[in-house]
Amino acid sequence: MNGKTVVKIKNLMKQYGTGGTLTTVLKGVSLEICAGDFIAVMGPSGSGKTTLLNLLSTIDRPTQGSVIVDGRDVAKLSNKELSKLRRDTIGFVFQDYNLLDTMTLQDNIALPLSLNGVSSGICMEKTMELGRMFGLSEHFSKYPWQLSGGQKQRGAVCRALITEPKILFADEPTGALDSRSTRELLECLKRVNDSGQATILMVTHDAYSASYAKDVWLLNDGQMQCRLSAGASRREFYDRIADMQTSVGGDVPCA
Repeated sequence: MNGKTVVKIKNLMKQYGTGGTLTTVLKGVSLEICAGDFIAVMGPSGSGKTTLLNLLSTIDRPTQGSVIVDGRDVAKLSNKELSKLRRDTIGFVFQDYNLLDTMTLQDNIALPLSLNGVSSGICMEKTMELGRMFGLSEHFSKYPWQLSGGQKQRGAVCRALITEPKILFADEPTGALDSRSTRELLECLKRVNDSGQATILMVTHDAYSASYAKDVWLLNDGQMQCRLSAGASRREFYDRIADMQTSVGGDVPCA
């Protein structure tokens, strides 16, 4: 991690409930995300992945610990300042696309810029650039119901990237895709990350998806238990990730 720190969390704890029903979901999690990183966070169901992502993306607030995004402590920001931070700094991709059915793919992608008052010329230029990069140009005039799941998800990524956010959060982005669409999306994400156009944190349960990242963290029982870094071969990285997954609950091989 040689780039500027984009997100830093320290001793993050999140609890729900009170008294005898108190549940601790995250137990002192620390993590630093730097410009150019592509990090995958994995873990079994109930490990705290979604809670962590909600805290990182400022959707939720921690019980204890700090979340620093682009140099700002989110706990000290007003709701208005948080909204601006989300708009200008964070891109978000959901498993279920969240495209607007009444708008064409092109208009869906351009929407964040349009809402920010950017001129139509710049909106068109940036939309076309991302469309070419993600292989969507020929589908711009279609509506979401006319697109495949993979096309919709690539469109959702383009919409998240069009404002040039400091970080892109992806919540199980391949969870609803077939194997071909999964590979196409992951190759696009890797390409924009390798080119320096996106810093990515992806939550996933899938070892194949995680193997496209540069670093993989295992979150289990509310704690970061292991970190793996990519080697020369993605296949070899996939094998190590799969081994890590099967070792949850036992000795976790981190190397």
